[in-house]
Amino acid sequence: MPTVGDLGSILVLALAAALNPTLLAAATLMMLLPETKKLMFGYLLGAYLTSISLGMLIVFSLHGSDATSTARNSLTPAEDLVLGVIALTVGIVLRTGRADRLRERRRQRKGEKEKKESWPERMLGRGSARVTFAVGAALTLPGASYLVALDRIAKLDAGPPASALLVVVFCLIQMLLLEVPLIGFVFAPERTQERVTRFREWVAHSAKRVIGNAAIVIGALLLLRGAIELLL
Repeated sequence: MPTVGDLGSILVLALAAALNPTLLAAATLMMLLPETKKLMFGYLLGAYLTSISLGMLIVFSLHGSDATSTARNSLTPAEDLVLGVIALTVGIVLRTGRADRLRERRRQRKGEKEKKESWPERMLGRGSARVTFAVGAALTLPGASYLVALDRIAKLDAGPPASALLVVVFCLIQMLLLEVPLIGFVFAPERTQERVTRFREWVAHSAKRVIGNAAIVIGALLLLRGAIELLL
């Protein structure tokens, strides 16, 4: 029978998994595009498909094998720490204005070039829930917190129904960055849309600062997640 401590540790891991830089970047981008609600809903369904199905597979089929430990070792906390330092550096450079000086020098040497959209912007910007479903399924890769939690769920021996419920609850918690805005669109659509519009206007007038702050936040989340995983 799972104890309160067991459930508490799984909850902490779920919250750590929710601090996902990829998900944060995708959610931010989708709020800047038309049809935000539809894009987020498609992405969320794709993310559920990958995380829940893979979670069930690990808990029920791979328990007792070395699969979880092997996958966990392949996604070391050191990667989060390194990426976190890089993101923090980028954010600090943008916030201190050094990027502007470097950009101005490049403009003087090469002149202005037409800005091209990135791959996520091209894919998410199509406004298709089917596209974001595929993107969400593809980008929802298992992190260390996810794998550690599934390993703990499997070792609880709580029985198939309880284990399945724990997997689903974990996956629901780790998608809070998408679920909270979607709940707002359902229960307070006008207020949520107004906030999304204000967010877009804020980004349009403060793009450099927003990108710099986002990089700093993402870097801090990566460092936090890496530190948590080192301690677990």
